[in-house]
Amino acid sequence: MKSVAAPANGRHRELMAKATQARDWLLDLVFPPRCGHCGRVDYRFCEDCLRELARVPVALSSLGADCLDGICATGGHGGVLRNALQSFKYYGGVELSAPLAARLAMAMQALEWRFDILAPVPLFADREAERGYNQAALLSGHVAAETGIRTRADVLKRIRSTSQQALLSERERRENVKDAFEASGEVQGLTVLLIDDVATTGSTLRECANALRAKGAGRIYGIAVSHSLSRQWVRREASNEYQDTWRRDQDFGSAGQLHSFEGGQAGSIPA
Repeated sequence: MKSVAAPANGRHRELMAKATQARDWLLDLVFPPRCGHCGRVDYRFCEDCLRELARVPVALSSLGADCLDGICATGGHGGVLRNALQSFKYYGGVELSAPLAARLAMAMQALEWRFDILAPVPLFADREAERGYNQAALLSGHVAAETGIRTRADVLKRIRSTSQQALLSERERRENVKDAFEASGEVQGLTVLLIDDVATTGSTLRECANALRAKGAGRIYGIAVSHSLSRQWVRREASNEYQDTWRRDQDFGSAGQLHSFEGGQAGSIPA
């Protein structure tokens, strides 16, 4: 008997995305959203809490990583920063992508890595359809618009479903994402900046880097909005010029606003 090919799953993912939108609309109607930080009704993240988020300084920390040329994050995963990321990632707060990406762009001004493309950490197709978006891709798009560096969401693919890293131990995290990514040959010789929302042990970024290196990528860096509060993460000292820029621009205002930076060079990041 001849085997019958499985139907293309693109239509299935499209239907899942529409179902997710309809579900969220109904939930908002019956259970109005509450601010992810203060609990105020009818806001996923209210203006007062956005202003509080904007006043959280970018405190650069780095993590040792043998297969990457560097990993940095803009602050510890706690307080209003943690709650903003939770709202953004799990509760449809896509409007938070702009102020969170602004932190990445601000950090990039202070750092000295140089790269050719931005590569958001991919989700498995079914999970992205269920959520309705890839949070790393939204961040990367804002950073690309701010810096002029190309974002290439197509150079990395998650080829199998994985469990949520947040629920796992360090050893389980490594096993969970092992060989879960595949890279395109288009990265050969390019310096790549991986972008993600949260980095804990760096396991996901390391596996992405392994896939990129297998296709001939050059230098590979990783940056995330926040990092775990583990002692593995080491605080970096920022330059005076960077600190002055942060003090000038620390009040972002609304969620949709990104900064235009003075000085610095697009495509420069931390060593």
